[in-house]
Amino acid sequence: MKTNKLLFFATILFISLWSLTIEAQEDTDPVFIVITTKYKNLPENEVTLQKIEQEYYDKVTSKNELIIGSEILHHYYTANNSEILFITVYKTWEAIEKANAITKSLIEKGWPNEDERNAFLDKKDSFYTTFHSDEILKSQPWIGQKNLNTDSKEAILVYLRTSQLSNTNQGGGQWSALKEYTEKVTMKNPYVLGYYPSRHYWGSDSRDFNEGFLYKSLSDMEASNAKMKELIEAAWPDEKERKAFMDTMDKEFTGIHGDYIYRNEPTMRK
Repeated sequence: MKTNKLLFFATILFISLWSLTIEAQEDTDPVFIVITTKYKNLPENEVTLQKIEQEYYDKVTSKNELIIGSEILHHYYTANNSEILFITVYKTWEAIEKANAITKSLIEKGWPNEDERNAFLDKKDSFYTTFHSDEILKSQPWIGQKNLNTDSKEAILVYLRTSQLSNTNQGGGQWSALKEYTEKVTMKNPYVLGYYPSRHYWGSDSRDFNEGFLYKSLSDMEASNAKMKELIEAAWPDEKERKAFMDTMDKEFTGIHGDYIYRNEPTMRK
């Protein structure tokens, strides 16, 4: 079996995550994940930025009951070192709009003095450029979802992968094959702390299939590849059957994908 096929399914991921904190949800209940990508003004004061975002999180995001999960992800290995992702998870589509009203109320409560409130928000905005992008994803827990289970305050590496669906509607069991692969390989890989698959719902490309793997370190990411190969060979010991299975699973994808590695802010994880 070709190495690139092994690596493809060793590190299938994303979003979203999409949020990294969907453990409160039933495994069969999909959620909606809003990903806002912003860009820092460089050079920025990271200490001050962290302090301001933490204050906003403590007074607003953490108290909004319609936000069931959130993450802030910083560039680690991506094409743009100014990139920062704000990931917010909602139980329903309707909750997205309703949560905005709650957020507005919490902002007014958190900074009751209008002048101080405006000064804080202006300061917060000053750390970022005026350009941003938004995507909405829908989680795919039926494929298999490995929820992060840790009380650690150490930052976690988040490897995001966006794969392009073929949209050929060929059928043939490729989705059930992906589910089987997740059960036999991803879920049994001890280096994978969490796994979250999701699909495009509202955004620029309907072909996007996103997956997220969570790791303690880059060395664990590398070790997971070797473990994945071992698990694949154990699950499908016959080489011909293994190749046939992988070929079936490949039918859903064009083979084009993008890879991104971020680190999270553990104190602002909901």
